[in-house]
Amino acid sequence: MQASWDIEEVQAKGIQHLASFVKDGSAFPYLLTCTEVITLAMKTHIDSLDLQVEGCTLLLEILSQGQGVQIHSKPLKCSIPMFVVTALEQGVMMALDESVASCLLHTVRKHSENEEFLSMICTLLMMVSASEVAAENLRKVGIIPDLLSILRRFLHNDKICFSCCAVLWSLAVSGNSENNADQAVLESAVPVTSAVLQNHLQNGVVAESACSALWALALQGCFTDSDYEPTAALLLDALRMNPKRAVLVKNGCLALASLVRLSETAALAILLDSKGSGVELIKDEYHLHFDQPGVAEALCLLMNEMVQYDEVMLDMRSQKMEKLLSEIKLQFPFS
Repeated sequence: MQASWDIEEVQAKGIQHLASFVKDGSAFPYLLTCTEVITLAMKTHIDSLDLQVEGCTLLLEILSQGQGVQIHSKPLKCSIPMFVVTALEQGVMMALDESVASCLLHTVRKHSENEEFLSMICTLLMMVSASEVAAENLRKVGIIPDLLSILRRFLHNDKICFSCCAVLWSLAVSGNSENNADQAVLESAVPVTSAVLQNHLQNGVVAESACSALWALALQGCFTDSDYEPTAALLLDALRMNPKRAVLVKNGCLALASLVRLSETAALAILLDSKGSGVELIKDEYHLHFDQPGVAEALCLLMNEMVQYDEVMLDMRSQKMEKLLSEIKLQFPFS
């Protein structure tokens, strides 16, 4: 492959031959060293959709080797930040330097109208972005505006929305809030991510991913004054629509806590939500997940942020939140 970059047939057959080793466990460590060759072949022959698909499929199979991750049918059966359960979690690092990240970005831009292929490559981007190094390189090559453009265009596609929000989560949590250019780009992600959540409220997998992305954006201080109330209401809707999804409840509450830390408006929006008391919703969610320490911790964090505001604290007292806190303390005495 390296000796014949310009010959598409050589690259295609090389990728096919490499793919034949995927099921061989002993070949796996060697396949990991091939990622740069594969992505460079994709970039060199960027007009060939067939080669893009074959290269992307091989990279996905390498990354998901041995993990049982479904990459060809339904959206990945994992949740943010659970998507890190890939080969990366076992100490395997995909060789994704800045040049490889640039190759993937070129591919995304060249085939930005092909929904089926974008669904595949966005899944790949989600998997590799679980690596902090990879996330940094994707951010350096400027992939965030492209992700947002894809989301706007394919807001109806649950798999694309799931993957893109997962990548946004990774890029935001590992981002540098002191970089003004990055900050401006991330701020533009807020309305798009909110639109994803609004359009997929009943799809628990996508809603979890969007809630996580909003949480990360809140941590980076990407919200404006006009965003707090509608975003808090939207997150409450996500909790109401998916009450039994523990990961969504946890991430939704963490996102709410981050918003409340930034603005009292968000806290008041929780208390005065037009669809019912957010405090009662918190109580209901705890009783549904009383055996989940992660959910309890997120709920406690949210309540702790809310009581920083005197008016909100008085309302919470009137709704007997102390009783709920006592229950949590009894349930998790050593946490």
